[in-house]
Amino acid sequence: MADEASKKETVDTSSHVAEQMFSDIKSSLPDSVVPIWQSLESNPWLLAATVIAAGFIIAKIAQYVFKTVLGKVASKTKGTFDDHLFVILAKALYSVIFYISLLLAIEALQFSQSTDTFLKRFVVTLLILSLMMKLLKVTRLVLESFSQHKHRFKLIEERTIPILDITTKILIVGAGLYVLIMSWGVNPAAWLASAGIVGIAVGFAAKDTLANLFAGFFIVADSPYKLGDYIILDSGERGRVTHVGIRSTRLLTRDDVEVTIPNSVMGNAKIVNESGGPWEKTRIRINVGVSYDSDLEHVHDVLMEMAKENLDLCSSPEPRVRFRSFGTSSIDLQFMAWIEKPEQKGMISHRLVMTIHKLFKEKGIEIPYSKQDLYVKEWPSSPSGSD
Repeated sequence: MADEASKKETVDTSSHVAEQMFSDIKSSLPDSVVPIWQSLESNPWLLAATVIAAGFIIAKIAQYVFKTVLGKVASKTKGTFDDHLFVILAKALYSVIFYISLLLAIEALQFSQSTDTFLKRFVVTLLILSLMMKLLKVTRLVLESFSQHKHRFKLIEERTIPILDITTKILIVGAGLYVLIMSWGVNPAAWLASAGIVGIAVGFAAKDTLANLFAGFFIVADSPYKLGDYIILDSGERGRVTHVGIRSTRLLTRDDVEVTIPNSVMGNAKIVNESGGPWEKTRIRINVGVSYDSDLEHVHDVLMEMAKENLDLCSSPEPRVRFRSFGTSSIDLQFMAWIEKPEQKGMISHRLVMTIHKLFKEKGIEIPYSKQDLYVKEWPSSPSGSD
């Protein structure tokens, strides 16, 4: 009984509102207009047309005033966000006033109860859909505006807009449909309970898909990498991030092969982001050894001079030469330098090895290698009687 009472109350809400507004309009009319109103009441269709025409004119005037007054305020601010926002709000104001006039026109026609209720529900449905579309445009506009201020809103940027846009659309459409169903006198509580049971079944059936979906949201929120970053996974994959989607992440490897990795794997993987940190630069290390007879200061100066003339290397931070240990047959050292792009690491390392080898030959610096001498202590004696 309580459900039926709440349903009936929901069904009659729009009718009660329209009747009350219609009554308030009649009671607030000036004395000079009352005779005209009474003459129009004798012809319901003419009264309904007059109400619709008046509602249209009032809606247009309100829209114009709203845009003009707030447009002057928007013209004094930087950017176009408020300009577009006020245009959408002005259209929403027009829709509300015009659809209210349609409800009043239906009330003036004095249809039967069933026809009156159906028409008012239909008009309320159109109003809800119109406002839903306006709200979707506003949220999209807000997300785009936030993404242009990356220093303030780090979570909302170009790569996160699609996911946030989908989320807001789901919430707005879901809330709008809930109100829409309620306006037609249907209690959606039972539907929601059924949807919960179905959701549990779907969750078990599509647990991998849902794991990728939630992992995608966590990746966006945690932001361990972004589009364009060069990353290395603990499984060995290395490449540039070309796409971060709801289900998967795509890497373009140095072989120009695109690898698609599920977000659930990315969420649990150890990721080395070579483009992370204060800049995108990355450091390369070239291991080399020189003989014990070499002048180490001379070796250091030769490598540093080579680094200054090499255009592939960054001047800031400066390249470095570090002698690491006394090896078996050489003094081991590392030449360390920074490069601009992580994906160029292999190519620049190749060039540096060739350059150092050539330069050491020209400067007379020996790069030792392991040598093994074989000493024969005694030749085996030849068998007796043989030559």
